[in-house]
Amino acid sequence: MITFQLRQLSVPPGHRVILHDVSWQEFEAILEELGDHRASRLAYSQGTLQIRMPLPKHEKAKVIIGDLVKILLEELEIDCETFGSTTFKGEDMAFGVEPDDSFYIQNHAQMIGKERIDLKVDPPPDLAIEVDVTSKTQLDAYEVLRVPELWRYENAKLQINILEDGKYIESEISPTFPNWRIFEAIPRFVEQSRTLGRSPTLRAFRQWVREEIQNNL
Repeated sequence: MITFQLRQLSVPPGHRVILHDVSWQEFEAILEELGDHRASRLAYSQGTLQIRMPLPKHEKAKVIIGDLVKILLEELEIDCETFGSTTFKGEDMAFGVEPDDSFYIQNHAQMIGKERIDLKVDPPPDLAIEVDVTSKTQLDAYEVLRVPELWRYENAKLQINILEDGKYIESEISPTFPNWRIFEAIPRFVEQSRTLGRSPTLRAFRQWVREEIQNNL
């Protein structure tokens, strides 16, 4: 058997490595060795481990989408706790995943002050966000971990996935923001940020949200 250390493994931006027959103990050891401060993202599904390295444009998209969600929550005065790319995993389910961003909204109160997630006692995030998802490994993990709402942003389009009977179905309505055309607004402002820039786009989005709230009073 040929073995190697993870530091010998180089994954170029925009690429992924898939390892098969990885035990849960090996997955845990890999997480420990790679540490929390890394650019790579991991997804584990019943013995299959995927390590992917995002492109810079991926990172920019995930940051701007996360910022847009935070602005919307703030303007609607909805409390939340954010956990970013925290590793959500469950040994009993043999699944683990690291979203690009994650939010506790309905369950925010019980997550205040939490520094570690234990899905044996903690709920999964209410909303997870993934940019350029092409891996079934990741989607399987979100379903098994029972994340109620998953946003997938790819090719300038937002897909909203709602968990029903253990499987995701596509929806034009976000349960988190039921009165907002999220699937239209998010792509429009993300693409606007590519030409206008981050800060002007966020200001424009905040103004748009305030106007929409005022118009619906």
